[in-house]
Amino acid sequence: MATTNDLKNGMTLDIDGQLWTVVEFQHVKPGKGPAFVRTKLKQVLSGKVVDKTFNAGVKVEVAILEKREMNFLYKEGSDFVFMDNVSFDQMTISADTVGDAANYMLENTEAIVAIHEGNPLYVELPASVALKITYTEPGLQGDRSSGGTKPATVETGIQIQVPLFIKQDEVVLVDTRDGSYLGRAN
Repeated sequence: MATTNDLKNGMTLDIDGQLWTVVEFQHVKPGKGPAFVRTKLKQVLSGKVVDKTFNAGVKVEVAILEKREMNFLYKEGSDFVFMDNVSFDQMTISADTVGDAANYMLENTEAIVAIHEGNPLYVELPASVALKITYTEPGLQGDRSSGGTKPATVETGIQIQVPLFIKQDEVVLVDTRDGSYLGRAN
């Protein structure tokens, strides 16, 4: 248990049996009346964001999230099998929990898995990953000056937009948050 005075950005709260992450908070002391805390909370599972106001000093339940560094091993049906880098325990995580991260994961990809009471909640990938382009149309001579883009399929199967000068079999950096091209990998 903690009070609303102890809130910090990124802290996870258990409110009415649901997990919420504090996106931002503000302590407000009006000239008249009691102080209160205005927060913006994001639901861990659905991503829904709500504004909630607490009276100052009210007790809130803090949820303990364990974030483990894990290695993606392989896909088994629609589920994903991860291995803990410390204990070498294997954990099977459903495709719903992995979410969009599946679009950027190859075997042996490092990821951080958030676990609450033994249940995996979500998978965090690094900000960018290096992926090989398996198919893209060749760029046309003279198109390079326009700064245009073309679709390219990477080895995980998703399609991203890349500059016209990128060729098939090149390795590029892809942003895992929005799937955008970041540059060539060294």
